[in-house]
Amino acid sequence: MKRDAAITERLRGVIARLESQTRNGDLCWERQAGSAHRYTQIKNHLVILGPAAPLDSDVPRYLFITPFDSPDHFEVNSNDDDLGPAVLSLARAVEEACKGRPAVDPFAITENLLERLEST
Repeated sequence: MKRDAAITERLRGVIARLESQTRNGDLCWERQAGSAHRYTQIKNHLVILGPAAPLDSDVPRYLFITPFDSPDHFEVNSNDDDLGPAVLSLARAVEEACKGRPAVDPFAITENLLERLEST
């Protein structure tokens, strides 16, 4: 199904902003332990980029964005004729920004989490 040109341009702008914020350090991406994906949060949205395969492989990348408070979402694949190159460029920026960073467990029970729960 072909996307409306105006929607495509708006999505291209969203992806470009994510890449810019990643490159200048304003957006911090994480890799969940045991997962092949990178994720971040922005404006109450969960942003997932996956999989974390080597960039020189033929494995397609995808960008998935969903708000935390709604089932709405969109997904763009690197094989997309219009937006695929932007997804790959974002993937390169994310891999560069995350190089050498360890995977995290976002569901780990931490001292900080327990303190917040105990104080409510």
